[in-house]
Amino acid sequence: MVETFPPPGYIPVASAVDGIEVFMPAPAKTIPQPVSFEFKCPQCGATTFFSAIEGSLTCPNCGYQEELDKSRKGKLAQEFEFTPVTLERSALSQVEGRVDLACQACGALTSVPVTHLSHSCPFCGSNKVFQREALQDNLRPKYLIPFSITQKACADISITWMGSSWMTPRGLKDKSLLSDFTGIYLPFWTFDSVTNAAWKAEVGHDRTERYYQDGEWRTRTVTDWRWESGSVNVIIDDLIVAGTGKLSSRLVSQLIDFDLDDLVDYEPKYLAGLQAHLYDIPLEKAWENGRQQMREKTKSACLEQTSTPKVRNFSMDLDFASESWRYILLPIYLNTYRHASKSYTLMINGQSGEIAGQRPVDWNRIWLVIAVLLSPGVALGLLGIITLAVAGIGVAIGGIGFVMFIIGLAASLVILVQANKLDDI
Repeated sequence: MVETFPPPGYIPVASAVDGIEVFMPAPAKTIPQPVSFEFKCPQCGATTFFSAIEGSLTCPNCGYQEELDKSRKGKLAQEFEFTPVTLERSALSQVEGRVDLACQACGALTSVPVTHLSHSCPFCGSNKVFQREALQDNLRPKYLIPFSITQKACADISITWMGSSWMTPRGLKDKSLLSDFTGIYLPFWTFDSVTNAAWKAEVGHDRTERYYQDGEWRTRTVTDWRWESGSVNVIIDDLIVAGTGKLSSRLVSQLIDFDLDDLVDYEPKYLAGLQAHLYDIPLEKAWENGRQQMREKTKSACLEQTSTPKVRNFSMDLDFASESWRYILLPIYLNTYRHASKSYTLMINGQSGEIAGQRPVDWNRIWLVIAVLLSPGVALGLLGIITLAVAGIGVAIGGIGFVMFIIGLAASLVILVQANKLDDI
């Protein structure tokens, strides 16, 4: 029998004697374990959920409520400076992977992305919020805005919004189709900065001059270009930048008008019964996106100083100062529904109820309306051609038909542009 050497579980270490190998037992590997928060009703044992109406943990079975700390931090919530350590920790959250979660109620195993901060068992509905002690979680959210809009209210909001356009199919007003909203906390960064910019540009000043041509005096507009310069200081407070690229940036940008006065300390109980995601856009990348928006805001402030709005050869030297950031979670309701074998997305601000999303278009109705708009002009044009034999009448009718056709064509183009925007993301 041949024995393996070194034995399993041993590793080599430095030896004080040349030619002699020394081994020692390998240190036990510590596997980070998730810390599970299970919210059970102390009265009946049922799973409790966060209620947007009550602002507390609520038992749907017996009505028990557990009050949460509702003291608002608001805009006084702590902000952090940019340091190499925080940037390095932020980059760690880009690591992709999955983790197997075991339901303690029914024993089911569920595979979820590591970016989930919370999880509900799809088999028995048991609700647990997991806080992982892993590298991906080194940079954690410290504040959030709780949900104040209910899932039931989302259905009413979406039905009203869907019915606000005559271009959508009638069947979309079906409440069952638009009621399947999922409450989810999405990651966002907030940035503060003071921008200092010195600018210069050529500014156009229009004047009217008289000139003589073809035996008569005429007037024309002439632009005189003069160099102007100035400086601005712009205070940027709580610029909100998305921390995820998983959803349409156009839709998200329509919903980020959050009132940050409602920020509270991050508390796992606010996530009970809801989903939450870590960021996939790290701090450094989000700061790049934020600085670009700050540049645009600063440029607009510079252009407001010019003596006229006509500008060319604009340049700006820009510095950033007093930079700080926060990592927060904001409430969004998400609904992905299908119509005619195509998926559409609806998003609702969980604080204000503002809605943004895609709407399918009833193209049969669109083309019918366009035909109605164009037909009078076409009909009068044909009538004008037929009646050309009658002196003057055919020309007049044809002219009216041409004008009506142009009006109908312009209206049709407007309708087509609006229709194409309905499902644009």
